[in-house]
Amino acid sequence: MAEYLVNCSFYFKIGACRHGDRCSRLHNKPTFSQTILIQNIYRNPQNSAQTADASRCAVSDVEMQEHYDNADLLCFQQEVFTEMEEKYGEVEEMNVCDNLGDHLVGNVYVKFRREEDAEKAVLDLNNRWFNGQPMHAELSPVTDFREACCRQYEMGSCTRGGFCNFMHLKPISRELRRELYGRRRKRYRKPSSPKASLVPFVKVAIFAVVVGNYLSIRHRSQSRSRERRSRSRNRSRGGRERERRRSRDRERSGRF
Repeated sequence: MAEYLVNCSFYFKIGACRHGDRCSRLHNKPTFSQTILIQNIYRNPQNSAQTADASRCAVSDVEMQEHYDNADLLCFQQEVFTEMEEKYGEVEEMNVCDNLGDHLVGNVYVKFRREEDAEKAVLDLNNRWFNGQPMHAELSPVTDFREACCRQYEMGSCTRGGFCNFMHLKPISRELRRELYGRRRKRYRKPSSPKASLVPFVKVAIFAVVVGNYLSIRHRSQSRSRERRSRSRNRSRGGRERERRRSRDRERSGRF
């Protein structure tokens, strides 16, 4: 019967479903992906005070900014992002869920640049602990987080509160984003190859040799030309001198 089941759209879009293994639809787990899901790793102390009441979702911009600037959250984002990049590979995107539902609370999604790095991260993270609890990581089908996010939450008007089945993400602050991605650009910037750095000098050396050879050949050619002209002038002078001597000899002997 399983082959006739329809794919679960929530699992396909979000990589998590509130029904879990009891879902009546298929959860096709990817065998390769750029994105990994680390389940329930972030513990937000403010979540304990929240409920599914919509009034708790609509908060002022000032409160939201204070929440996002929370030192604990910033340290967590920085620690996880840095660990992922230094240990496994280049990270394109990282998101932390602000939901309250068991299948989404504290979830961290990390999208790597290469699928091989994501696979390596999953294998290693499942043997590690964080904050006194074992880590559970898996490859996620999520590649476009725009489709997974709750648009009403982004506008501050989600009526389902923290138990919404779409992602309520904790964005990385602009300052931290500049710091993390700026550091990454320096780390992954390819150093100039020694061979490449020598190319200009090699070209200059070759040019100097070619010019030197040309000037040497030209100098020898000019020297030979001068020698030939000199010999030609000497022969001409010698011929005229012999002709003068013969003429003087004929005059002395009285012959014409």
